Amino acid sequence: MAATPLIEIGALFVGIALAGAIAQRAGQSVIPFYIVGGMLAGEHVLGRLAPLEIGLGDVAVTLQQPYVSESEFVELGAELGIVFLLFFLGLEFSITRLLESRDRIGKAGVVDLAINFPAGVLLGLALGWSAIEAVLLGGIVYISSSAVITKSLIDLGWIANDESDPMLGTLVFEDLFIALYLAVVSALVIGGGDVGAAATDIGIAVGFILVLLGGVFYGSELFQRYLETDSRELTVLRTVALVVFVAGLALLLDVSEAVAAFFVGMGFSSTDHVHEIEELLIPVRDLFAAVFFFWVGLGTDPAVFADPALVAVLALAVLVTTPTKLVSGYLGGRIYDLDERRSLRVATGMVTRGEFSLIIAATIATAGTGPVMTETIPDLTVGYVLVMSILGTVLMQYADRLWSVAQPYLVDAAE
Repeated sequence: MAATPLIEIGALFVGIALAGAIAQRAGQSVIPFYIVGGMLAGEHVLGRLAPLEIGLGDVAVTLQQPYVSESEFVELGAELGIVFLLFFLGLEFSITRLLESRDRIGKAGVVDLAINFPAGVLLGLALGWSAIEAVLLGGIVYISSSAVITKSLIDLGWIANDESDPMLGTLVFEDLFIALYLAVVSALVIGGGDVGAAATDIGIAVGFILVLLGGVFYGSELFQRYLETDSRELTVLRTVALVVFVAGLALLLDVSEAVAAFFVGMGFSSTDHVHEIEELLIPVRDLFAAVFFFWVGLGTDPAVFADPALVAVLALAVLVTTPTKLVSGYLGGRIYDLDERRSLRVATGMVTRGEFSLIIAATIATAGTGPVMTETIPDLTVGYVLVMSILGTVLMQYADRLWSVAQPYLVDAAE
């Protein structure tokens, strides 16, 4: 008897539930456990086992596929996880707050870009890669994971703290920059260097973002009226309908669905229904966020870590780009006038890389040419995202312990 889609989906959630239970028992963040759980449950580990035979009384059931595959449902669920995580990020970041902090967002974002993007480019050039390959690596190591950071902020209870402002502000800058970067990369890699196509894509992306900003800025009354209902069911349906539809429209225009969901969240943040939305949709967000992190693990082949040359490059990338994010994150906290302790929290929070790095790698793998683009960079990115996701969440969880060690040096440097 072959596995059915429903059994696969059930196995997916069984794996997620087990990973979450182990994380809770260990007192650790669930994110690394979801990723590792997905890696173990996927085709690269369980998929290498023989068909599984289960005896049910006198009936023998054979599962030809005893693993969780990257099915269309899983990929769609992962995408919804990104959408809802960024939507909730927008709920915490109103347009008024964005405009009031625009100078700080710009300064912290430029510092983050100026330190981390060149580090990736220089690393690529040092490895002997071409200029375009080095630029691709620059984007992969530059962009922090909005999904992982948002989830960690929520889990650690930092979302309402002062240190969340520079983190969220820098993420906004990064997401806007990467939307333009992806348009250029897509045109150069897929279009074979068609600068005109890149300019058109950039124009469409900028135009769509400006429309979203205008809707958020001038449409607060419309958002309020849109949610005027006494039915909790209709509140859920109307909210989900708008955020998912706008995110889908963004993808049609080759704009990040995460950026679109963020702006929709900002639109709802100006209404009187924020608390109600959070109460009703937090379980939906957490469900699909878990699918997203599990999906990252499903696509990770442990055999990647058996290639000594690739492991050496991965280790070098981690050693080079972890300190750069710590430095830029700390400076971002100081730009927001935070003290040394909270600035260190910001630094640890910006270390994680995730969804956008994988998107860049996927674009390269499907349309690139040469072994570096089609093999090395995609494999490196998967391992890099896994390591940095785990490292970043652990650093955030133990940020206060790190402060006790770093306090004398940071205080002396400030004085």
